[in-house]
Amino acid sequence: MMFAEVIGDPINHSKSPLIHGFWIEALGLEAKYAAQQVTAAGLGGYFAERATDPNWRGCNVTLPHKEAVFDHIADPGGVRGSIGAANTVFRTEDGTLACTNTDAAGFYAPIAELNLAGAPVVVIGAGGAARAVLFALSRLGVGPVTILNRNVLKAAALLSSFGLKGKALPLDATLPPAALLVNASALGMVGQASLDLDLGPLPDDALVYDVVYAPLETPLLAAARARELETVDGLDMLIAQAALAFELFFGVTPPRDEASDDQLRALLTA
Repeated sequence: MMFAEVIGDPINHSKSPLIHGFWIEALGLEAKYAAQQVTAAGLGGYFAERATDPNWRGCNVTLPHKEAVFDHIADPGGVRGSIGAANTVFRTEDGTLACTNTDAAGFYAPIAELNLAGAPVVVIGAGGAARAVLFALSRLGVGPVTILNRNVLKAAALLSSFGLKGKALPLDATLPPAALLVNASALGMVGQASLDLDLGPLPDDALVYDVVYAPLETPLLAAARARELETVDGLDMLIAQAALAFELFFGVTPPRDEASDDQLRALLTA
């Protein structure tokens, strides 16, 4: 039987098994999908073992492995040089393993109808998810972009690598006015430190987007809704990127009509 997984450390918070399981059942596939805890030290051994099993169709990759993947898996699309992080490993038609990134397209999907050209944006974080977010933003022509991160030098280097104009500031810096605020860090996630920001400088028409999905109602989103700002939660990005990975794993497109998406969100928030 075909199977795929999501790997990370920790991994118990992942909703990917529910998402892929929902689509597998809806399509009647002879397949399964599960979560697998993999430590940084065990990453190479994990891929070496899975590579020998033709029934293993691939895996989604979450913290802390999105950059380490490149040390073990082929990168035919040059993701390392563009986004700099991979979140999906899949078996190609010739049986070899390759990595890619579906996070950038997943992030973009919920805001595809917005006109953000030239709009000021704030991004929190400078890790793997932030790389995917910044890659997407660079294609949208936004600017300027302000990154808030513990390591200011790392954040500044990211801006330069994606050709974005802006500045890097420490996490406790005052927010500049922005049309879009994105939390692309793990702050606010279950088991992680909270993200406490004063949203006062944001204009009334700003959009607040949190990629964290556990919990779904993060303190950042709660604060944004208290100010009656538009919000996008982590499930929107999670489902969109998962759909792209699902097709790579199993060779079929998952159902993404409005009714199916509503059922899936209800399952994920139950």
